[in-house]
Amino acid sequence: MIHLEADFYAGAEKAEHFPNTQFPEIAFSGRSNVGKSSLLNSIVNRKKLAYTSSTPGKTQMINFFLVDKRWMFADLPGFGYAAISKNKREEWVKMIFNYFEIRDQLKMVCCLVDSRHDPQKHDMALIEWLENNNKKFIVILTKCDKISKDKIKSRKEQLDYLLSNCKNVVEVLPYSSVFGIGRDQLQAIIKKQIND
Repeated sequence: MIHLEADFYAGAEKAEHFPNTQFPEIAFSGRSNVGKSSLLNSIVNRKKLAYTSSTPGKTQMINFFLVDKRWMFADLPGFGYAAISKNKREEWVKMIFNYFEIRDQLKMVCCLVDSRHDPQKHDMALIEWLENNNKKFIVILTKCDKISKDKIKSRKEQLDYLLSNCKNVVEVLPYSSVFGIGRDQLQAIIKKQIND
C-alpha cells in the first residue's frame, strides 16, 4: 500500500472560488451517502482527511485537497436526497457541472456507485454527461464489504455491460474502504491519469 501525503487546500461554493492552480485534478462525485468521504480517507490512508457522517449532504461545497504537493482531489457535493432545499440542490448541481466544464486541469472523474443497488437515475445521468462531453471517468463500486463476492462479480458485469459502448470509461472498479479492496488499483489508475 502506497501512503500519500494529503491536506485540505481550499473550499469553493461558486466557480470564482475555485483555486487558481495548475495541479492536475481528480474529481470524486456520487449520490449522498455513497461512501465518498470514506473512500477519500482510504485512498490516502488517513482517518479524517474528508469528513464522514451518517447524515447525507455533509459536503456542501467543492473541497480541494493537495496530494503529494503535485496534484489535487476535488470532493464534490453529493447528488440526491440530502436534507437541503430544492434550490440549494439545484445550485450544487449547477456548480458541479460548471466545474466539469471549465476546469482544464481535470484529468478524470471518479463516479461512485453503491454496489448494493442497481445504478440510479442520478448515477447514469452523470455517466452519460461525462461520456457525451468527452471527460474520462472511472466507475467505483463502493461498499463492496457489504455484499458477497458473487454479488460484486455480477454488479461489475452489469456496469461493464451498461458502459460497453462508452469510449471515456477507464474502469469499473469494486472498492471497499473497510478492507482496502481496490485501493492499490485506484491509486495506480489515478497516477497514470495525472501523468498522461
